[in-house]
Amino acid sequence: IETVKPVCLVTKYKTNCGLANLNTRIVGGQDAPAGFWPWQVSLQTSSHFCGGSLINNQWVLTAAHCFKSVSASGVNVVLGLQTLQGSNPNSVSRTVTSLIVHPDYNSVTADNDIALLQLSSPVTFNNYITPVCLPSTGSSFYSGVNTWVTGWGNIGTGVSLPAPQNLQEVQVPIVGNRQCKCSYGASSITDNMVCAGLLEGGKDSCQGDSGGPLVIKQNNRWIQAGVVSFGKDCALPNYPGVYTRVSQYQTWINTQITTNQPGFITFTSTGTDSDLSVNCLCKKLATSLHFALQHPLTSFCQFTWPQTVF
Repeated sequence: IETVKPVCLVTKYKTNCGLANLNTRIVGGQDAPAGFWPWQVSLQTSSHFCGGSLINNQWVLTAAHCFKSVSASGVNVVLGLQTLQGSNPNSVSRTVTSLIVHPDYNSVTADNDIALLQLSSPVTFNNYITPVCLPSTGSSFYSGVNTWVTGWGNIGTGVSLPAPQNLQEVQVPIVGNRQCKCSYGASSITDNMVCAGLLEGGKDSCQGDSGGPLVIKQNNRWIQAGVVSFGKDCALPNYPGVYTRVSQYQTWINTQITTNQPGFITFTSTGTDSDLSVNCLCKKLATSLHFALQHPLTSFCQFTWPQTVF
C-alpha cells in the first residue's frame, strides 16, 4: 500500500471542534486514557447499548440502527464518561428531546445508517467534553490512512468488555471501497459507506460500538470520517468494519441543525489511492463451483470484470 499524506483544508470552522487537549496518542493501545476522546458519548437505557459523538453543544451524531427497537424517550446520553462501572467524576447526563433518523435509512442494507439526537439542554465544553469536527462534502479518505475507533463494545464476537468496562480505542487503516466490496459484495458497499480495518483481522469495532466515531487527526484537529455501522462478526480476516461515510451528509446535517452548526473541514488525501488498482479476483467463485452456482459472479465482481466475461 502506498503511503499517502493527508491534507486538511478548512472550509467551515468552529474553533473548538476536534480538539482533544489531553490526547497525545501516536500509536495503539487498549484502554483509552480519560479525556483522550472527549466527543465520545454513551447511549444508555438500563445499560449502555450504543455509542455516539458530540458535534456541538446540544447535538449528538449516531447510527440509525441503534434506534430500530429503542425509543429515544427512554435514552440517557452520558458525556465525559470513562468507565461504565465505578466512579466517573467528569461525566454529565442529558435526556433526548429529538431523534432524527435519516429519511433514506434502509434497515436491510444499512445504507444511510445515520441519526441525530438533540440533547435536553446544552453542555459546557471542557477537557473531557468537546465536539468533534466533521468532514465536508467531497472529503477523500485513501486506503491506508490511519484512523481511530472508540467505544465500550465487545472485545470479540460474543465477548463482553470486562469490568470496569473502560473506554477502548483501536487504530485501524482505511480500506478502500473496491477492496471492501471484494469481501462483502459489490452491491453491499455503497458510496455512503467507508471501510476500515486490517485485512489480516484482529482489530475492529464490535457489537456495542455501534453509532460511535471513526476519527482521523490532521493539523491538530480530529475529524469524524465514519459512524460505526456493521461488519461480519468482529475482526475477521478480509472483513473490515463498515462505517457510515459522514462526508456524504453535510447538507442533511446542516438542514437539521440550523443554529450553532457543527464545524466541517475538508479532508483531502494526496498521492495516489491504491484502491484504484484493486481487482476483485473472487477466489471463492474460482475455487468453488457450488459457491459459484449459489452466488452469481456479477454480485461480487461487477465493478472490475468486463461485461464480456459473463
